[in-house]
Amino acid sequence: MRSILLAVLMAVPAAGLYATPAQADPGRIVVTDKGPVVGMVTDTHRIFQAIPFAAPPVGDLRWRDPQPVQRWTRPRDATRPAPRCAQPEYFGQGSTSEDCLYLNVTTPRGYGRLRPVMVWLHGGAFAIDVGGEYSTLRLSTSADAVIVTVNYRLGVFGFFGYPGLAGSGAFGLADQLAALRWVQRNARAFGGDPDNVTLFGQSAGGISACGHLTSPLARGLFHRVILQSGPCSYPGILASRRDVEAAGAAVDLGCADLDCLRRLPVDTLLTVHLTFTHPAYDTPVWPREPAQALRDGQYYRMPILIGATRDEQTMLIVFAYPQPIPPENYRSVLAQNFGAELVDSVLARYPLNGDNDARPELASTLTDSTWACPTARDSQQLAQRTRVHVYEFADRTAPLLPILPPFEYLAYHGSELPYLFEYATVTLNPAQQRLSEEMIRAWGQFAATGDPGWQDYPLVLSLSPGAIRPVDYEAEHQCGFWSGSSSTGTNRSSAAPFPGRGRPSIDDHDTPRHSSRV
Repeated sequence: MRSILLAVLMAVPAAGLYATPAQADPGRIVVTDKGPVVGMVTDTHRIFQAIPFAAPPVGDLRWRDPQPVQRWTRPRDATRPAPRCAQPEYFGQGSTSEDCLYLNVTTPRGYGRLRPVMVWLHGGAFAIDVGGEYSTLRLSTSADAVIVTVNYRLGVFGFFGYPGLAGSGAFGLADQLAALRWVQRNARAFGGDPDNVTLFGQSAGGISACGHLTSPLARGLFHRVILQSGPCSYPGILASRRDVEAAGAAVDLGCADLDCLRRLPVDTLLTVHLTFTHPAYDTPVWPREPAQALRDGQYYRMPILIGATRDEQTMLIVFAYPQPIPPENYRSVLAQNFGAELVDSVLARYPLNGDNDARPELASTLTDSTWACPTARDSQQLAQRTRVHVYEFADRTAPLLPILPPFEYLAYHGSELPYLFEYATVTLNPAQQRLSEEMIRAWGQFAATGDPGWQDYPLVLSLSPGAIRPVDYEAEHQCGFWSGSSSTGTNRSSAAPFPGRGRPSIDDHDTPRHSSRV
């Protein structure tokens, strides 16, 4: 969720919206379906930034599904980043821009066969972050793939609902699908294969990708999926359209109708931004709750790579509880999160270690109940009808960001991202660099063939420097206990990483099976 903390942009600023003739060197111009763009070229790669995939959702287009972009004829400058979608300021990063529906393309130099395309959906709890701040150079060149990173509307701008408002609660999801349609129309122009598209995302981006597996509107837009710390079964993050609309009707911003709300300034709407971070189902994008659709087998059949980090909740616990939790408060905090009836059984499974801080133990309960075991449950259900590979990122010495307060973070939520993307503030040691190379190889091979290079589920591969090996994932995270509990952490108002229910007919994709191995 805190992927906003893990983003570094490698873009070089350039002046002006359109490129001058001197900038239009061979290889730098690509003609998209709406007009030509001019990017940056090096000896190894080409980068094109801030390509519009939908009209600016401003004015009367606020809270409407994404609309087509107007055509342009002069080469458009694609050498500078697009703004973040409107969001509150976190750690010095915020935005008031609604004109943000842009994507970025990184592709290796050279021509020939069409390359696999990988479309990245960023995390950020459906409230923060931006696609363009993920540096994809190493992933693109090492995996020999075209990488597309996407902006989508967030918070009140992406997931607002109101009685009678078409698309309530799903505008950000519709943006993601619009970007995927752009890829289908334009992949070949950048050397990518529109018939081999991998949708991958982390946290909110992973949950989005999982939900799109069940969407009738996503048919044919992607062919493989990678879900990083984003299970469909993550509890409490989604909402029914009715609930989202009720929340919109209850907001008091001095308006009596939608026309008035559409005229409000961005700063005013940002005051209720975090109220609307729950994407809605019962919508055209997601007609059914995705977790239920998985249980009923109503999802696209395609190769899936799914996983989580070993200690998901540690960093999120520190943000929820900046100070240590005294041992005497452990019971009450457990009751807050799991209900009084489960406190004794959870205490027996996750006893205190005597260090006068109950946060590590609480983090373990929430890692297992809300991340690991939902990931295991989704893997089981998906593997009944399609090919699934499962990993656990387990580097408990993963590098930390300098802004994090002291704590034993271990393999925290988002800690795998610097192993796939470049970060100016993160340095990997030689063993971690080798792990990074292996992960990029596996992700790239999966995008190319649907096989990352290890056996299908029920094998779960633990990824750690010098220790890539199978792991008994469900035993490690006590999933037998959590599957038998009447609550799995859905009441987590104090510790939750996220602020704060038609049936599609989906046919099998014709996906070949590939040899698998450890």
